[in-house]
Amino acid sequence: MPLRVNLVSADAEVWTGEASLVVAKTVEGEIGFMQGHEPVLAILAQGEVRITGVDGNRILANAQDGFLSMADDELTIVAGHASLVS
Repeated sequence: MPLRVNLVSADAEVWTGEASLVVAKTVEGEIGFMQGHEPVLAILAQGEVRITGVDGNRILANAQDGFLSMADDELTIVAGHASLVS
């Protein structure tokens, strides 16, 4: 079962879908998430969020000022500012 991922900014949903891997930057360093990862609550640092979809497509976003939460194979990233990179 893949991860369910929700990346939202203060004013919009940026990306929602299923992923096999997500790497995000926290104030303590980069962290990667895959299916079965233990629960985590962390403060988001300014930087890239790299998402690998279940189909292998890669999505890149910039995010800052927020937090991320991982539990029960669902990763939620809430950022004050976030946008997809073209």
